[in-house]
Amino acid sequence: MVQISGITEMLAGFILLNYKTAEAGAWMMISQLVIFLSVHIFMLQNEKAAMKLPKWILILRIPLQFALIYWAYQYT
Repeated sequence: MVQISGITEMLAGFILLNYKTAEAGAWMMISQLVIFLSVHIFMLQNEKAAMKLPKWILILRIPLQFALIYWAYQYT
């Protein structure tokens, strides 16, 4: 799943590079970031899923996710 999500993230990034397809790429990126938000929340709630990351990093990732969504929205 991690490899597939990485490939689709790269694909969305490449689609963003072309002016004609940038909006579609931005919406692809936004949808992935929204889906990944649930993963970040799960990691915050589940100690085993947190992979021994410090709690403050897990908390910081959530507002960062919203900032990235806003950034991608600028391309729509």
